[in-house]
Amino acid sequence: EKITQVSTQELEDRYPDCTPKERENRAAKEHGLIFLTGIGGKLRGGKPHDGRAPDYDDWDLNGDILIWYPVLGQAVELSSMGIRVDAQSLRTQLALAGCENRESLPFHRQLLTDTLPLTMGGGIGQSRLCMVLLEKAHIGEVQASCWPTPMEEECRQNGILLL
Repeated sequence: EKITQVSTQELEDRYPDCTPKERENRAAKEHGLIFLTGIGGKLRGGKPHDGRAPDYDDWDLNGDILIWYPVLGQAVELSSMGIRVDAQSLRTQLALAGCENRESLPFHRQLLTDTLPLTMGGGIGQSRLCMVLLEKAHIGEVQASCWPTPMEEECRQNGILLL
């Protein structure tokens, strides 16, 4: 019914001794459903919350939807979305990432000269959503893939049927 917006900086401030994943878990468990914003750039602690390419999402205008998933006892990301970089955020983020040399690449040149339209985007993690809706413990229960033999054995021992 309700989604709580929280920034990565707020989580770092609130839980400075936790890893980014632990911060996500705490916030998702507390609120049930969160929209986590500000993913990509360095936080005040000196490290980014998580990686985001400097030439894709605007680090200030992107976010992930995470839900608390009791089957696994952790947060699960259902969607990632946001405003894509414009000329200004592209220049800034490339500089922060030390990737200014990318400005000469075709996509980057077109964006920097306003030849390309500005965009937004994102997607739903279909397999993760199915996993949550069907209350499964492993993504391999809803999507076919190749799994390492030790993982297959561990799943078999725990009654998890991988596709």
